Amino acid sequence: QVQLVESGGGLVQPGGSLRLSCAASGSIFSIYPMGWYRQAPGKQRELVATITSGGMTNYGDYVKGRFTISRDNAKNTVYLQMNSLKPEDTAVYYCNARLRRGWNTAVEDYWGQGTQITVSS
Repeated sequence: QVQLVESGGGLVQPGGSLRLSCAASGSIFSIYPMGWYRQAPGKQRELVATITSGGMTNYGDYVKGRFTISRDNAKNTVYLQMNSLKPEDTAVYYCNARLRRGWNTAVEDYWGQGTQITVSS
């Protein structure tokens, strides 16, 4: 059993900051990329940012320069520092981890339960 537990969501004013955390736990052999995705009402889920185990990052165009993803491999945890938040950043943010539960098992995608971010004055 693998769990991804997110924390750090909430309500923030435009221009404010929030930091999300996501910890993976359970039967894990190796974690490959970890990342964050978001889904606003009526829209498809979209990429926010990903990070490899070696620290290579990739960002959605609309968050470049404002959001920073980081990772602690020893803790199986990924973070998302969000600055200069805008109302259009309002969405449910989901943590993702691509991992292998055993040395001979398939690589699978796991998702967190989602955390709501609301940017509003």
